[in-house]
Amino acid sequence: MADDMTAPLLSDSESSADAQPTCPSSQTAVILGSGDFSRSLAVRLVGCGVRVIVGTRCVNRIPSGLFPDAVELKSQEEAASQVDCVVFMAMFPEHYSSLLGLRSTLAGKVLVDVSNAAETNTRGPSNAERLAELFPDCLVVKGFNTVSAWDLQTGAHDGSKQVSICSDSANAKRKVVQMAQHMGFHPVDMGGLSASREIEVAPLRLFPSWSGPVLVTFLLFFFFYGYGFLRGVLLPFLAQGHNVFYRLALDVVNESLPAVALATLALVYLPGLFAASLQLWRGTKYRRFPSWLDKWMQCRKELGLLSFLCAALHGVFSICAPLRRLTQHKSINAAYKQVEAGVEEPWDEVGVWRSDLYLLCGVLGLGVLSLLAITSLPSVGNSLNWREFTFVQSGLGYLALTLSIMHTLFFGWDFAFHAKAYSFYMPPSYVVAAALPCAVLVCRCLLLLPFISTRLARIRRGWESRHNCPVSQRHPVVANGV
Repeated sequence: MADDMTAPLLSDSESSADAQPTCPSSQTAVILGSGDFSRSLAVRLVGCGVRVIVGTRCVNRIPSGLFPDAVELKSQEEAASQVDCVVFMAMFPEHYSSLLGLRSTLAGKVLVDVSNAAETNTRGPSNAERLAELFPDCLVVKGFNTVSAWDLQTGAHDGSKQVSICSDSANAKRKVVQMAQHMGFHPVDMGGLSASREIEVAPLRLFPSWSGPVLVTFLLFFFFYGYGFLRGVLLPFLAQGHNVFYRLALDVVNESLPAVALATLALVYLPGLFAASLQLWRGTKYRRFPSWLDKWMQCRKELGLLSFLCAALHGVFSICAPLRRLTQHKSINAAYKQVEAGVEEPWDEVGVWRSDLYLLCGVLGLGVLSLLAITSLPSVGNSLNWREFTFVQSGLGYLALTLSIMHTLFFGWDFAFHAKAYSFYMPPSYVVAAALPCAVLVCRCLLLLPFISTRLARIRRGWESRHNCPVSQRHPVVANGV
């Protein structure tokens, strides 16, 4: 019994098979270069129990205390002569040729290129491919260029930071992947060394997924602002001589922001309707969407966040409206006219209902939209399962769109049906802004009809129409040889 109690639950072979990839503490990492990235990388590797040797051109010029005490400072020749080590090239690519004298010493070793491209539209081979040409007997791996010196020293201890790695050598790639995992990063295999061009350019791109949504939002704001300026400022001045150019600073902006927020929110859910319509028309889900629809669907998160930004700014501007001198002036004029007319207690019940309802829908819509913005954050979205995330982003998203449309309709009330609302034969801005969201909401309601939603659900579960799949999709049940 004692022997049974002291025996391990798992044998050595089973436990080693299930263990995570580790980087043994006896492994050696050589860093050629003594800059900021080299120091941060050395600090991280030493903290992970790896023996670190930094090779520099002049050891004496490095001040004491710049590197941890556990780091060995040697010349580049002495550092490169280490056996069974991973060599990090922590220097600018133009200095790679200065190491050609160490070509025989570095032969057979794994060289990790951590450099970035000089500009986004570079042509020709990448830095890693040039390094492979200079050292043909070495195993070149591209990686760690997307990690900053700050992340190396402080962040990504939970493995949340991705590190793109590529190489033509599977063994060299495996060593670097294990070292990245041991350092607390999440390595992503990008394939062969030809993928290094894309990896080197990635850190230089400034919000690549935001350029399209920001451009669309700016164009929408430019359209609604120009429309409001033309309808409410310029034409009254030219036709009637009314000088209301003071409205450009706040009024026209506050009229344009909700229109942009409503139109942008409609653009978030419009590509999903196009995708569903294509699947219904094609009768299959196994055909790719057009490239423009793919790109549109990939930027829905950014469009939603920009819609929330415009809605939040509209709320702030509306709260600040009573503080304006113009509002105070209008309130005094209205009170003076009531006294002059002998009206003691003016009461407009329809106006009260209208203002309360559109304020209620606006506040609720902004609240639901803020919930969508919060759940779009990776730290929050990763804590939700797929059904919860779909409920928030789709179900509550359409609720936010509905509340926003109701906010607009209650604001307009029956004014949109009066002839005086169409001054200069131009409809109000909120009528123009509500057209697309109403169309999106109607199309969504059509997709909820039973005979349409059932067919769409079957297609998304793998069913195909007969002209796409002539083979019978019903599997016969065989029982007792019949």
